[in-house]
Amino acid sequence: MPLRIALVGTENSHADHIVAHLNVDPVRETGTATARIVALVGADDERNRKLAATGGITQIVPTSAELLGSVDALIVTNRDGALHREHAVPFLEAGLPVWVDKPLAASTADARAILDAARRGAAAVTSYSAVRWVADADALAAAEVGELQAVTVTGPADPDSEYSGIFFYGIHAADLAQRLAPGEPGPVTVERVGSTVVVRYLCGGVLVTLQLVKPTDDGRVPFHAEIVGRTGLVSHDVRLDSEYVVPGLKVFLDMLESGERPLDDATMLAPITVLEQTHTIVGQTVQEV
Repeated sequence: MPLRIALVGTENSHADHIVAHLNVDPVRETGTATARIVALVGADDERNRKLAATGGITQIVPTSAELLGSVDALIVTNRDGALHREHAVPFLEAGLPVWVDKPLAASTADARAILDAARRGAAAVTSYSAVRWVADADALAAAEVGELQAVTVTGPADPDSEYSGIFFYGIHAADLAQRLAPGEPGPVTVERVGSTVVVRYLCGGVLVTLQLVKPTDDGRVPFHAEIVGRTGLVSHDVRLDSEYVVPGLKVFLDMLESGERPLDDATMLAPITVLEQTHTIVGQTVQEV
């Protein structure tokens, strides 16, 4: 019998991808659990009714808490990370696995509260950007450049976004940088260069730079990463195809099957601490060059 999954945060386009890849054209691969979205959390409106019809989902409920006891796991994919704690914590305290689809939270305090709830409930929890797992990210992580010196990740982000500012899209660049230069990030410095927020910090002795470019009405800058080592350099776009959510979805399914988290607390917290510092500084006077 497929595992019963509830999904909250249907305003996010990732919800469409997740329903498609679990209910319509299921991800089938040896070693992954069979799972299905059985309930959506949100308003009984045209958007959710259409998504439910697409996925053959019979339940639309206004709050996630009323699904406790009737589902096996929860996916949280609200655009605004400030909502993630209230949805994730009750399920984790009840011992149910949760995937918080980027960002883990919009503050370090909320992120720690989610991880603490997982410990109390002995529940598996994970959170990451879909960009962390795509093929180009794998290639960058495997590149042989000698002792790593510097990592630069460029991508879109809007410090004025209604979805907790820099957190909404900035998590993609910050989480990819954490994969390429793992460790505990040091204090950040922030400056504005035109419509770009430039963030710099040291992580494990590696200089990390995030170039977060505010999108225009006509589009947004693609993701790009450069890694520099003592003996080499690799620089290329990090491309997202129509199935870019699938690798991360498979990571979640593997967690459901094994009960083992793919990322530890420190790894999940690191990009949140970077973005929280950035968000705070951007809200103050930031040097423009």
